Amino acid sequence: MPLEETKQNTSQAKQTQKSTESNPAFDALEKKFLYPEGINQKFDLLVDHIRSVPNEEKIFFTQNLSVMLKSGLSASRAFRTLTLQANNPKFKRALIQITRSVEKGKQISESMKLFPKIFSSIFISMIEAGEISGQLENVLKELTEQLKRSYELKNKIKGALMYPMAILIAMTVIGTGMIVFVIPKLTSIFSEMDAELPLPTKILISVSTTVNSYIFIFAPAVIVLIGLLIYLTRKGLGQKIWHKIILSFPVINKISVKINLAKISRTLSSLLATDMPIVKSLELTSNVVKNAYYRDSLIIMSKQVEQGVTISSQMPQFGKIYPPVVQQMIQVGEETGEISNILNQLAEFYEEDVSTTMESLPSLIEPILIVILGSAVGGMAIAVIMPMFSLSSAI
Repeated sequence: MPLEETKQNTSQAKQTQKSTESNPAFDALEKKFLYPEGINQKFDLLVDHIRSVPNEEKIFFTQNLSVMLKSGLSASRAFRTLTLQANNPKFKRALIQITRSVEKGKQISESMKLFPKIFSSIFISMIEAGEISGQLENVLKELTEQLKRSYELKNKIKGALMYPMAILIAMTVIGTGMIVFVIPKLTSIFSEMDAELPLPTKILISVSTTVNSYIFIFAPAVIVLIGLLIYLTRKGLGQKIWHKIILSFPVINKISVKINLAKISRTLSSLLATDMPIVKSLELTSNVVKNAYYRDSLIIMSKQVEQGVTISSQMPQFGKIYPPVVQQMIQVGEETGEISNILNQLAEFYEEDVSTTMESLPSLIEPILIVILGSAVGGMAIAVIMPMFSLSSAI
């Protein structure tokens, strides 16, 4: 009997040694990325401070990790394989360190906490819930679906805004070029004319002269002003004012509500599907939502839910940011105990609605852009052409 136990212990030791033995390719990768020697490699390491990890990398990672773990592969071996396949240097470096941490016996979620800029609090909490419940593969599958939906939604919004942004940038560049380079040359011609210049021309010349005279003050001032406005709209009171304007502005307010509700529904559904407590799910969801009013509402609801109040009973106090259909569906979910599935249906509905809206948005904005562009070009053309008529009549 002791001989059998000795053989069994020896066999287990060999298996443990085999599972944690060094991988030459992984060891070489670790040395290259964590302990760089060349100037280029050291510079690449410094760039990590401003480098971001694209969503495609995270989606590939979670999707393949789920498949590997489901097939019976050990966590350390799965991480080594995925680290070798990662393309983003920052992500690769993080995965190397996580792999070493997992090999030492630490939990995956605990190891990921070292990289909060790569893995969000929701990401880590879902992984932790999967480890506790023993359903990590299913949680990773749910997480992959959430990342995919968020990525698709973000791309659709960016794609819809690309056209109007391109038009506005082109208008700004052309207008600035006219004021800085073209108008000063016409000013010398107009100054030789004895005829009285029309008011639009006087205004245009005055603006051009002012800008060119104080260009080294005006240009930095504009850049600083834009930077200051961006900063103020992302912090405290300035952010709340900006978000209030968005939620009050016609057309834009409806789009904003749909986007926020799609994100809230998708995130809450994913978290509740992992058997995470509703209070913690609401708190984590509030960290994902960008709009200050939705974020505050989720924080308030989480505190009230902790005291035994239902989510649906609290929604009416937040005005129009939660439409009646959302309140009714949440109430049904709470009564039937299927709130996760109800939220998933809400997420799909609003994601589809946002997708349809974003596809039609360029055609809705195009007439407005044409009017703005026509007014700007027409006003500048009138200011330039009117003196020419005066000159021809004088001749």
